[in-house]
Amino acid sequence: NAIDFVGGLLLLIISSPLLLAIAVAIKLTSPGPAIFVQERVGFNKRRFRMFKFRTMVTDAETKQNDLESLNDASGPVFKMRNDPRITPLGRWLRKTSLDELPQLVNIILGDLSLVGPRPLPERDFRRFDKTWFNRRFSVKPGITCIWQISGRSETSFDDWILQDLEYIDKWSLGLDLKILFKTIPTVVRGTGAM
Repeated sequence: NAIDFVGGLLLLIISSPLLLAIAVAIKLTSPGPAIFVQERVGFNKRRFRMFKFRTMVTDAETKQNDLESLNDASGPVFKMRNDPRITPLGRWLRKTSLDELPQLVNIILGDLSLVGPRPLPERDFRRFDKTWFNRRFSVKPGITCIWQISGRSETSFDDWILQDLEYIDKWSLGLDLKILFKTIPTVVRGTGAM
């Protein structure tokens, strides 16, 4: 919608010097592209290409199969507290959530909203084992959500989905603003980042 487009565009313009600095830092500290592109599952299960700053080695996705047994997350998602694929700079980018900034481009393209359920990779979606999980695809995904301000990786997968559904059921512009304002201190503290 118009609020997402205008908000995303303004944030992209304001943060452009920071985006450039991060891109240069990634290129100087590890081989490979600055931007990581991954297919995600969005509104009505539509696939789209989501942009992030690269925080891992370039062959991270091919190495994931070897690490599946070390998954620290519950449910179908993959999270690893001490993932060896993450670069030193990438660890800091993840802790501060600055790796998510390129998703402002996805907002302008209409793939994401500022607030909404986080879009999942195809790997995680294929492992859904409960049909009620799918209701989270009834709205456009977002950069931040209730899960982002409620513990992030410390939250179990079922609780994460329940928070998404609570957001869908109780949606209002006021709720979106509340989540956006609460996201800033959560990101600054690095709460629940993995």
